[in-house]
Amino acid sequence: MWDNDFAEVYDTIYAAQFDPAAVGPIVDLLAGLAGDGAALEFAVGTGRVALPLHARGVEVHGVELSPGMAGKLRAKPGTEDVPVTVGDMRSARVPGRFTLVYLVANAIMNVTTQDDQLAVFANAAAHLDPGGCFVVEVIVPQLRSVPPGETGRVFTLEPDHVGIETFDDTVGQIAWSHHWMHVDGRLVRHANPYRYVWPSELDLMARLAGLRQRDRWAGWDRSPFTAASTSQVAVYERAP
Repeated sequence: MWDNDFAEVYDTIYAAQFDPAAVGPIVDLLAGLAGDGAALEFAVGTGRVALPLHARGVEVHGVELSPGMAGKLRAKPGTEDVPVTVGDMRSARVPGRFTLVYLVANAIMNVTTQDDQLAVFANAAAHLDPGGCFVVEVIVPQLRSVPPGETGRVFTLEPDHVGIETFDDTVGQIAWSHHWMHVDGRLVRHANPYRYVWPSELDLMARLAGLRQRDRWAGWDRSPFTAASTSQVAVYERAP
């Protein structure tokens, strides 16, 4: 789904998410968890988080499925010290050990079966030193926001971006995210399926992978997670 055409416009579409005000709290939390060790980002993309985390003094490696996205990262200045493995985060192995593995921006949902999501957790655990952490940022499913009798909802309505979420398979927990975006004078259409996942389900996947829950917040500012939260930052720890 992250082909070369989309990789070319990715940084432009999500420019607001590259702003230091947006990235700063993410890097603050991740740098604290990494400590003096190395960090590994699954679905590293074009380096939105990896590059500022590296600039903070953390050794960062990445795994990215899309060659186009990895190519955009490698073309940026200062990326020679942020090695990227082009591969599948369910199974790709990166040499070395890490005190931190992290997966942000809902990327766990790009893996569309429960078994494959569990494989992501297992692969993260396999890379971690004892006491190391796996951090997952993901939305909380918003099925209650769908109007009665409907199968979808508008989640973004801006002059240059319309986003519609459709819940196509509530048994398999498969939804589609549809985007129409005005980028550099042209209309970009992007749609992809994802598998939404509940907080308790994340916790169970972690336990099956040999990890235990350490923290859960509603956001990178470490605000409390409640029943009304629409997103979560979950931290799982490999037993010392």
